[in-house]
Amino acid sequence: MASSSSVFVLLSFLFFTLFHVQISASSLILPVTKDSATLQYLTTLSYGTPLVPTNLVLDLGGSNLWIDCASRNAPSSSSISVPHRSIQCLTAKSHEIETQAWVTSLSNPEELDQPCQILSQNSITGTKSSEGELVQDLIALKRWKLEEEEGPKSQILFACSPTLLLKGLASGAKGIAGLGRSRSSFTSQIFDSLTTQRKMSFCVSSSSGVVVFGNMGYEFQPSDEILRSLTFTPLLTATNNQKNPNSQEYFINVNSIKIGGKKVSFNTPSLSQDGNGAMLSTVVPFTTLHSSIYEIFESAFLKAALAMNMTKVEALAPFGLCFSSEGNPSVPIIDFVLQSEMVKWSIHGRNSMVKVNEKVMCLGFLDSGVDAKNNIVIGGFQLEDVLVQIDLDTNMVGFSNSLLMKQTSCSDFKRLASSMVAAE
Repeated sequence: MASSSSVFVLLSFLFFTLFHVQISASSLILPVTKDSATLQYLTTLSYGTPLVPTNLVLDLGGSNLWIDCASRNAPSSSSISVPHRSIQCLTAKSHEIETQAWVTSLSNPEELDQPCQILSQNSITGTKSSEGELVQDLIALKRWKLEEEEGPKSQILFACSPTLLLKGLASGAKGIAGLGRSRSSFTSQIFDSLTTQRKMSFCVSSSSGVVVFGNMGYEFQPSDEILRSLTFTPLLTATNNQKNPNSQEYFINVNSIKIGGKKVSFNTPSLSQDGNGAMLSTVVPFTTLHSSIYEIFESAFLKAALAMNMTKVEALAPFGLCFSSEGNPSVPIIDFVLQSEMVKWSIHGRNSMVKVNEKVMCLGFLDSGVDAKNNIVIGGFQLEDVLVQIDLDTNMVGFSNSLLMKQTSCSDFKRLASSMVAAE
């Protein structure tokens, strides 16, 4: 009898052979806006028949796409319920169940014709629901190429999840688009349809931005010069991400941190030596550090800030360290040193200091506590106006310096996105 792993490989091959929908090599794009009240990043997808524009929260590490389908004025006539015994159901459940358990369940006649129920999670609140029904329906996509006036329609799998999961999402949001590495994520499904390299580039700002699937192309300003200047670091995989081997999120290795050019001494030779890399996140508003790291980090930043004549003031929640912003003081540069001393992610004042009012700015790094799952989570504020490209073919992550240093912004990409036309 074939092993469960062999069964999974075979069924996965059949799934992508039978249900693969080819899309031309043009890259696809998701326009992004930022909700100022929740600090969440949103996109709009049109799905179903008739097409209904639907606001969704973007979760860079999310495992699937889920929508409150009941929010439609009328059910989609093109929606198809996916049965439990289908290959699609196995693929959607692959990150949450053992394959052998799924295969064994097929011998139960009562489960054969039942709809596929998959786990959906609100990654903002942590709420989970196993009542999400897997369906297949049409979505309209947008092309990156400006000269094309049409984009493709594509069949995609997503969960119709209960309304209770919407709690904590930005006003008007009807679900979450997971862009993680699971086989059923929005990203994976798009790449299984695109005849292009599996590159996802995202560029967000305090107001807007884009996510691009495929090659952005050098012919589009302002991306050409920025793409050529990206710094690359390996994406941690299951084999070298020991603490989170089954994670669907994106992790990079951070060996050390420098503040104002001086290396911060922690209690470990490498911040990732226990197999726990730094996670990239669009649902965590500000970078978080494990308490054992944060306390030393805050102390080192304060020392560097005082040496640059910054004036410390009373901290304002949720931040632990605040300064006077009067006189527009210079701020210490924070460097995340990656695979070598020559490769670093530099965080300048715009991405390190949060303006909380006209007189006070605070360090945009938070203490995640002693029980935090991840040592470092690089949050949305630190990602703003930085072009990040995740190459799933080479398992590399590329990132730019702050675009503000080049007198541009990720919101400039939104101008391109606004000129795209939804699929007919």
